[in-house]
Amino acid sequence: MDRLNYHHLQYVWLIAHEGTVARAAERLRLTPSTLSSQIHLLQDKLGVELFERRGRKLMLTEAGRIAIHYADEIFSLGQEMQENLSSRRGGGQVRLVVGVLEVLSKPMVHRILDAAFAHDPRLHITCREDGGLEDFLAALAAYELDVVLSDAPARPGLPVRVFNHLLGESGTSFLAAPSIARALRRRFPHSLNGANMLMSGKKSESHRALRQWFESEGLKPNIIGEIDDSAMLKLFGQMGRGVFAAPSVDDADLAWRYRVEVVGRAAIRQSVYAITTERRIRHPGVAAITQRARQAVFS
Repeated sequence: MDRLNYHHLQYVWLIAHEGTVARAAERLRLTPSTLSSQIHLLQDKLGVELFERRGRKLMLTEAGRIAIHYADEIFSLGQEMQENLSSRRGGGQVRLVVGVLEVLSKPMVHRILDAAFAHDPRLHITCREDGGLEDFLAALAAYELDVVLSDAPARPGLPVRVFNHLLGESGTSFLAAPSIARALRRRFPHSLNGANMLMSGKKSESHRALRQWFESEGLKPNIIGEIDDSAMLKLFGQMGRGVFAAPSVDDADLAWRYRVEVVGRAAIRQSVYAITTERRIRHPGVAAITQRARQAVFS
């Protein structure tokens, strides 16, 4: 038998306690249609009906009452485990789970999180890079993540209710190994014509912005690589494989870390967003990230 999806069980538990799908969906920041479809999936898996409609309210069936009995015990044990383990770490820590898109500049993310550490030493941060934006938004809705750092805002019309918080914007620098940078610097940006270029993956906002800029400037670089992982992209640039673009706020860090030099700069705006399920940020860890990013990184 397939394993039970405990998120589905949480949805049943919340509907039972709220009395309607609409109120439960509001608590979960999901649309009612999405929540209903998830409940149907669980009922199909179990082979029983968990609710019956009486007027405007959903009432538990006998099978539903049995499910809620087990759910109460499961969630109670989970809370007990979390409190027990938290106490062993030392009291007062603030747990923060961050989803970070691979295309984001690692030095920039490092400075954002390090500034948050400096602002609130109680933070215990877990970083995840094991998914795209849609995967992270689903994890955000399921309370597996507290915040997602992204190069683009979540688009309207998603089944998950989230809020975009702009942390800051930066111009764009083109960087390369020193010998390449010196050869291309004088006639920049026209020197990029035919030059080997390393790009982020096609799904990234920076890829689309660079393509538009090349077209507006009439430039045709020789794109030799499209790489999602920003750290790997910079390593290829360090090895002299080609020019790469990065946020200008990272210039000094990249020059020191990768021994590269700036070829030139362009007014291509690169943005970083914190995406949360909160319109007004209450989580102290997320508040530390947003506050310090705006003050210490993008000021």
